[in-house]
Amino acid sequence: MTLLSVQTLTVRRGQCPVVDHVSFGIAPGECVGLIGPNGSGKTTLMRAALGLLPHDGHSSLSDPRTRARTAAWLPQERAIAWPMPVEAIVTLGRLPHLPRSGRVSDADQAAIDRALERTGLTGFRQRTATELSGGEQARVLIARALAQDTPLLMADEPIAGLDPAAQLATLGVFSDLAKAGRGVLTSLHDLSLAARYCTRLLLLSQGRLVADGPPAEVLTPENLARVFHLRARVLQTEDGPLFQPLDVLP
Repeated sequence: MTLLSVQTLTVRRGQCPVVDHVSFGIAPGECVGLIGPNGSGKTTLMRAALGLLPHDGHSSLSDPRTRARTAAWLPQERAIAWPMPVEAIVTLGRLPHLPRSGRVSDADQAAIDRALERTGLTGFRQRTATELSGGEQARVLIARALAQDTPLLMADEPIAGLDPAAQLATLGVFSDLAKAGRGVLTSLHDLSLAARYCTRLLLLSQGRLVADGPPAEVLTPENLARVFHLRARVLQTEDGPLFQPLDVLP
């Protein structure tokens, strides 16, 4: 079973391919990290795979009729515009499941409560979301995506702006979702956390997929030098892999 299938996906800006013939799949039980330098095409790839950008090639999520029940999407933008209670924001994640009456069932409420608990926001449910800090608002939007309770979660730089404890907690939730049989695709810049929490990494460079496999096979000194222009190494410790940058290469 495949939760997301992407075949020769290409996105052009004018005549220039921003994403260039990328193919991959996400299966249940995988927590897949999408990594690469700034400008390598990570956000464009994820948005095109969701059918949110014009593209050539194929994505199994391009049909909007099934996308909302198959994949939850957490974009980079973290702004909350409306002064609503946190619980009301998180409840928006249940919209694909609600009847026309909008009535929240016991199952919906259970999903909302789980999402609040997983993100450490149970005590925030009646707080006004716009009065929270930027990091707390980011956690509210993560909770909204979790409340959607879909087979696949796609998150674009979900830990950006979070403090270290919240970063670890968020990726721990993603890892647990994968262990429970869901699929996760998340773009990350912290290569240590990518190596520690992801079962598989996709490495993008200039819009092309240049490596796809377990973290130890992707984060090689050769790939780090070629793609990130870094002299670096990945150390295997008792707490998991640790990425250590050493020098910037010319």
